[in-house]
Amino acid sequence: MNARAESVLRVLDLGHRAYGPVLQLQEQMVEERKAGTIPDTLLLVEHDPVYTLGRNAKDGNIVASTDDLKRMGVEVVKIGRGGDVTYHGPGQLVAYPIINLKERERSIVAYVDGLEQVILRVLRGYDIEAGTDRKNRGVWVGDNKIAAIGVRVTRYVTLHGFSINVTADLSYYRGIIPCGIRDKGVTSLHLFVPGVGMEDVKQKVVKEFARVFGYEDREG
Repeated sequence: MNARAESVLRVLDLGHRAYGPVLQLQEQMVEERKAGTIPDTLLLVEHDPVYTLGRNAKDGNIVASTDDLKRMGVEVVKIGRGGDVTYHGPGQLVAYPIINLKERERSIVAYVDGLEQVILRVLRGYDIEAGTDRKNRGVWVGDNKIAAIGVRVTRYVTLHGFSINVTADLSYYRGIIPCGIRDKGVTSLHLFVPGVGMEDVKQKVVKEFARVFGYEDREG
């Protein structure tokens, strides 16, 4: 892949999709990125309600009963990212970067730091002062998490990513202990910025992701 291709970020907005097919798409694109047949790519999506459990997740951190899950229409999926249990659903923007860290000259820790910086910059665009916690990765407004991060890296190529609660229905979080953390809560952007739009947040995420990770051009 030539130098110009390494400076290009392809952006694909998938709209509203179930979790499983998007995970399959990520895995396919990771292999294509390893082979150098596609450029670095940022997938944007809203999912149907789902609880995902990372490699370190404890089943007991899903407190909803089987009947509760059926009533809420929530799927449960075990996946290969780091971290514990989290929720994805409508009103939450999920971003999946499929990028080559070696070409971007980033370690895994520096990559996660960069994702946090992207989210912090997006929130500052709405005059929201947020922070991070080295023990509990993600972005926080006070003691409430507004954005979660869970990644996996295979042969320098990333998958999974981060999510930002934009207009999320926070009642779904009652069915889990988010990220296995019992003494903190969750929040959503619309509680600070009434009327905030998903499309505006998407645009800010793409712009700040390109800035933080040094892409000169964007496609899509």
